[in-house]
Amino acid sequence: MDQTFDVRSDSPGSTQLGVSRPPLAVADLPEPEEVFGVRKIGPKELFQYAVGPSLIALGISIGSGEWLLGPQAVGQFGFVGVGWVILVSAVLQTFYNVECSRYVLATGEAPVVGWGRVPPGFKLWVPLSVFVVIFAFIAGGWAASAGQGVYALVHGAVPPAGAEEPRIWAIALLLLVFLITVAAKRISRALELANWVMVSSILLGLLLIDLFVVPFDLWWEGIRGFFTPAAPPEGITATQLGGLAGFTALASGLNWYVMGHYRDKGYGMGFRTGYISGLRGDRKEMLASGVTFPDDAANTARWKRWYRLLLTDMWGVFFIGAMLGMLLPTILMAHAVNISGERPTASTVPTFVASALDAEYGRWMFYLALVLGVLVLFSTQLGIFEGMVRVTTDAAHATSPRLRRLLEGDPRRFYYPFMLLLLVIIGVVLHLAVPVNLVQWSANMSNLGALIYPFMLMYLNARLPRAARPRPWHYVLLGINVLFFGFFFINFIADFFGDPLVVF
Repeated sequence: MDQTFDVRSDSPGSTQLGVSRPPLAVADLPEPEEVFGVRKIGPKELFQYAVGPSLIALGISIGSGEWLLGPQAVGQFGFVGVGWVILVSAVLQTFYNVECSRYVLATGEAPVVGWGRVPPGFKLWVPLSVFVVIFAFIAGGWAASAGQGVYALVHGAVPPAGAEEPRIWAIALLLLVFLITVAAKRISRALELANWVMVSSILLGLLLIDLFVVPFDLWWEGIRGFFTPAAPPEGITATQLGGLAGFTALASGLNWYVMGHYRDKGYGMGFRTGYISGLRGDRKEMLASGVTFPDDAANTARWKRWYRLLLTDMWGVFFIGAMLGMLLPTILMAHAVNISGERPTASTVPTFVASALDAEYGRWMFYLALVLGVLVLFSTQLGIFEGMVRVTTDAAHATSPRLRRLLEGDPRRFYYPFMLLLLVIIGVVLHLAVPVNLVQWSANMSNLGALIYPFMLMYLNARLPRAARPRPWHYVLLGINVLFFGFFFINFIADFFGDPLVVF
């Protein structure tokens, strides 16, 4: 599909949204059939063409909260008092994802670029947002955990404490991410296809293992835990609970860093603004400023169609996948705790289940669990590593005319060198802490975003074309996001520097 569209931001039909950034050009929303090159969007076309960005988000989600922090919390403290935090977090994060994506569909701008339209302007919000994302995720716990899984898969044993080889494997997987993007024609599409394979394999594999080994009373206990309001279990720390809340579905207040994939998918006005090509793809112009649509009946009807597709992608794929991705590993972890008589620690959680299944069911189950674990953690590695590079590229390309001249309009000239630089930095950081502790730090830093970005979304989305504006109750839910995730961040900071405000 061809996204080329001749539009100028200084055309008479442009409209100013916010401050400090150029006006948005005005053009008609495309029809979904035009974007995806089909005659009609039916069930087959929906899954073949329209569904996709949610899978990238889901791939990230399953490897951090679902595979590491959720099973660790359940393995140590059980389901009651933990499950409801998982459910509330997943609901709030899915809603927040929709609101972030609303802006992308209506303007064709990645969220990091849109933040520059919020007062006082892009000189504050764009670099700060890039810094927050990189600071939250550069710790590399997701990469280190994947390296531990590969080591166990190769050697048939859990890596010893302080071993260097798992870190080497983690760096090798980062190089694999680089090669996937290099081989792609369109980077977002390559990530979608990779996650189609990995996420479906992960969920199917976990379902089969759980049906085979997990008693049905544990299934019921896990499901019941989601819907049982209870105080958090005694002994769980503010950092653990905040990490679980932050990474249950994706990255709480920082989820916006993944939603730019809707632009590259061509959703709504993203079709008018371009995308980042892979090295095998054609060079595509990516507009530095967005395009929005006029308030008329035809565009209102098209918006409703795009919004339904967005809701299907987020609630039908991401939310359901995230809940399954949390239920299946946590009940398996609970079973592993029962049969082993031990509880996972921060250092053993990436390989704990495989070791327990090995002792009870034999070597084949050990390797099957490890393969699934490596797929889970690599899907996270793929999305997070590429996401940090993407956010920085979008921000630099949109805000620096001088850089655009140096790049000759080709953002790939920034994207790939920066990815290699980031790979080197993460390779150094990997040597600094236990992987799961790094993931908990990242998750709690994600909760910091919940104190900032929901307010910015309120400002931006209230200024969209009338058809695209949120309803009043959407603002209420954004406020609840602030209170829920902000509480965990403030408690985490208090715990980090002294005594937590709330002790469980």
